[in-house]
Amino acid sequence: MRRVQTEGMGSGSFRHWQKPLRWSFCAMTMTCFGTISALAQSDQLQKQLQELKQEYDQTTHDLEQRIAALEQQVEQEKEIKEKSKEGTVSTVELAAQQAVQGAVGGESNEVGAKFQGQLSQEPTYDFVREADAEIKNLQQQLGTFEFHGYFRSGYGLNSVGGEQVAFQAPGAGAKYRLGNEAETYAELIFVNNWVNPEHDSSKTWMKTEFMIEANTTNSANYANFPNQVGNDQFRLREAFVQAGNVLDSQPDAKFWAGERYYRRQHIDIDDFYPLDMSGYGAGVEDLDFGKGKMSVAFLSGARPDVITENGNYAKSSIDVRFYDLKGPVGLWGGWFDFATSKGGKLLSGSTSDLTPGQNIASTKGYAFGLRHQRLEWHGGYHSFSIQYGTGPASNYSTSIDDPTPFLHSEKRLLMTEQVLVQPNDRFAIMPIFIYQRSRDGNPLHDWNQWVSFGVRPEVFFTKYLSLAFEGGFDHTQSRGQYDGWLRKFTIAPQIGAGRKFFSRPVLRAFLTFADWSDGLREFVGGVPYQNRTSGLTYGVQAETWW
Repeated sequence: MRRVQTEGMGSGSFRHWQKPLRWSFCAMTMTCFGTISALAQSDQLQKQLQELKQEYDQTTHDLEQRIAALEQQVEQEKEIKEKSKEGTVSTVELAAQQAVQGAVGGESNEVGAKFQGQLSQEPTYDFVREADAEIKNLQQQLGTFEFHGYFRSGYGLNSVGGEQVAFQAPGAGAKYRLGNEAETYAELIFVNNWVNPEHDSSKTWMKTEFMIEANTTNSANYANFPNQVGNDQFRLREAFVQAGNVLDSQPDAKFWAGERYYRRQHIDIDDFYPLDMSGYGAGVEDLDFGKGKMSVAFLSGARPDVITENGNYAKSSIDVRFYDLKGPVGLWGGWFDFATSKGGKLLSGSTSDLTPGQNIASTKGYAFGLRHQRLEWHGGYHSFSIQYGTGPASNYSTSIDDPTPFLHSEKRLLMTEQVLVQPNDRFAIMPIFIYQRSRDGNPLHDWNQWVSFGVRPEVFFTKYLSLAFEGGFDHTQSRGQYDGWLRKFTIAPQIGAGRKFFSRPVLRAFLTFADWSDGLREFVGGVPYQNRTSGLTYGVQAETWW
């Protein structure tokens, strides 16, 4: 009985604890699954956190590289803008800027580069550093080089159907330009800075300048005609070396030698040079003497078509100038030139008064002038000059007149006045006046005279659209040859790069009308108008300088 009871009590006790055990087991199972699930979720969160950290690091790295690249580009653009304040941005600087943009953004104007040179992703740090080093090396190599120039080109027709002709009075030293230039003309200037290419004003500098002049009659895109008629022409107009800040006592002084345009004075609307001593020689400019500056130069030239027993007939000049002298109403300047030509027996070549075997006399002459300027005057400037010359110096240039027996007696008086007024960004005007009286020295010949006055107003409608007018009048007189007047008027709608009188580049269409007195018949307008006293041309033109 006790055994049975014992068994009964054990069975009852088991049944008594069976249900709580099941609940405990379920609870333990659930706790284990919960723990396992929590651990799995923690691992997943840890993995996500790690991935976010990696993504954050990569994004931060990429952004830092982009910021560094953009900062580099901004700094280089600032340098270019700062240089542009001192003058026109050079082609090399613009090329460098484009190179930076290409390196940073994978951009290029080359067709092949649009497909082969683009970046597949944002630039990496190593790529940007490598590109930066290459650009700096390129800038260091090319930063010494400058490219400047001027050109005008276009095409026009005359009213009878032929090619455009220019209207210019005989005996006039120039013609009014707007709508009256029947050629393509360019001056291409190459400069290399050998010493101090950074243009540090406190250091010595040295540079070379080389200029090629190109001229074509617009007869054909590639002019190659028999007998060289109408063919393209190329000339070397400048080839010189210049150095500055050589003397501590004269840091602004500039020394030069070679062939160059030398301190020319220019009137723009009729392209006239009252003083042009361009040629071969050497000199020094911008010597400071306290009250102003001065320059001294030796300039020379020769005529290979006139040969004497001494060789090619030559003319040498000593040119002395004083300028930037502050006066009561602006800046003043003075100029003096002494010129000599060595004579001898004429071996070959002929002039209107000499034939081979005759003797050419040695000659000398002088010229002097006075100039007044106001460089800031009603939005523009004002310039007046008067000059007088004798003998071989009377043409105010290094060019050599025919060596006649009367060369030593030649005389010339020249007065010029030009004004540019631009009171606002909607209107500008340039009037000019020229008076010249000259004599070739022959006692049988009278004085020649040229009087000219003209004006070019421009009206600016927008930043890029304008309308230019130009009217000019010339009266020329040479006893026994011609005596009469020429009037010329042009209207030209323009697309330009700004609201200034000299804003360039500019595209223009033009219509030009000219008429002249009977005394100039056959002297004006060339073949189309040789028997007429009026003419009309029209066409298009582009003009710029940089």
